[in-house]
Amino acid sequence: MNQDDIIRFLSDPATHGGQTPEIISTHISVVFLAGDRAWKLKKAVRLSFLDFSTLQARHTACLSELEVNRTAAPDLYLGLMPVTTDDTGGLHLGGAGKVVDWLVEMRRFAQDDLLSELLRRDRVDRRMIQQVAEAAFAAHRAAPLRPDKGGAAGLDWTITTNATAMTAQAAILPPAKAAHLAEASRAWLHKLTPLLEERRAQGKVRRCHGDLHCGNICLYQGKTVPFDAIEFSEDIACIDVFYDLAFLLMDLDQRGARPLASHAMNHYLDLSGDYQGVVLLPLLLSLRAAIRAHVAAAMGRGDEANLYLDAALAYLAPPPPRLLAVGGLSGSGKSHMGRELAPLLAVPGAAVVRSDSLRKQIMGAALLDRLPPQAYDSETGQRTYAALLDTCETLLRAGHAVVADAVFAKPEQRAGIEAVARRLGVPFDGLWLWTEPDLAARRIESRQANVSDATTAVLQAQLSIDLGPMTWTRIHTGGSKQDALDAGRAALCL
Repeated sequence: MNQDDIIRFLSDPATHGGQTPEIISTHISVVFLAGDRAWKLKKAVRLSFLDFSTLQARHTACLSELEVNRTAAPDLYLGLMPVTTDDTGGLHLGGAGKVVDWLVEMRRFAQDDLLSELLRRDRVDRRMIQQVAEAAFAAHRAAPLRPDKGGAAGLDWTITTNATAMTAQAAILPPAKAAHLAEASRAWLHKLTPLLEERRAQGKVRRCHGDLHCGNICLYQGKTVPFDAIEFSEDIACIDVFYDLAFLLMDLDQRGARPLASHAMNHYLDLSGDYQGVVLLPLLLSLRAAIRAHVAAAMGRGDEANLYLDAALAYLAPPPPRLLAVGGLSGSGKSHMGRELAPLLAVPGAAVVRSDSLRKQIMGAALLDRLPPQAYDSETGQRTYAALLDTCETLLRAGHAVVADAVFAKPEQRAGIEAVARRLGVPFDGLWLWTEPDLAARRIESRQANVSDATTAVLQAQLSIDLGPMTWTRIHTGGSKQDALDAGRAALCL
């Protein structure tokens, strides 16, 4: 049966109890929204990366879609529904007649609750982005290992696929620019191949979402929920976990939300400790933008396609690395300052390496677990600062900017982080944040869901430390957060 007839049937209000459906069409599917249900029909198309041209292929893809999405979004994915025909040629949802197509049945949510729409209305805050990063991390941690996929070969396939798709859109995407992108991408791939293969061997290639952008994340029952994971291609879905995250980061960045992209990345780093993934970002972000470029071109959106092509090239030319150290006693606002300045230093942001997060990672604890007193003894403290210096040096050596976030109360600790920058020949800035002790204590007492285990007793102990000569720029944080941030930006000439 011609699929146009099925689309007309699903577009008819009579099919949905008299309710006129809202229809959303993409290059591979049509979704019909009616009442409290969403019905997803896969288009009978054959493209370079999928084949839905047969009924059996669409049925298999629908089954796979249920399987890959029910872990992250069990409340949204309800099952499959056949479209059948009776003896007179009439079409029905369900029934005992001949099956002519298949639908994925989903629970409907408001389109205004898509992350993409919430961003457009400036309704996305840091806490919401943290939830997205937490959902991504939880999915990655639980996802099946796929060492047979990904790695350098996986990204080489992606570069080739992007180049082929762009060649087919030569009337929209300038061939010389597309060829330059492919050449530059392969140069980056050559440089990153050892790290990509190391990560594949370490179990960083998993069965991921594969399409983790803002249009595939919704706010449902107060929680951010990723949905519409890739079901039709193992090559697209079985990838490095940081390549999965990179789609979210690129999409946020291109929607004008770089601070949120930086926050998502750094919260994921706090949770995972996967700092080496940051090294891959220039290539990963570029590949994600390139995909958007040829998809937009295929849909006839020329201006958008060329903006993404330009972005794909720009990601391959990241700004030079620099090191910012933010110190101060507990409650002085170090973490806020570091997170706010990070998106001004790199794309989508400098990697914020926090002593509080590193300590939890060293101890094998979850980010919000409260550690026992022995986790704060001298030996563990030295291990934590050593890990901080090593992590910062690795990232800077690879070319990515870093924010080192720690108390840095002792002169030798400040000298240690300065020495990292000096050894690598990268610019260094040190900020020392201070505020009145009673205000710092009130801030500590009001903290909720905070990685820091500092108490007011810890603050009192810190106040007795001899700071020694202070050469870092002192910033008072007892006023408004904006005033403090403005002072930080001025100190960095930003």
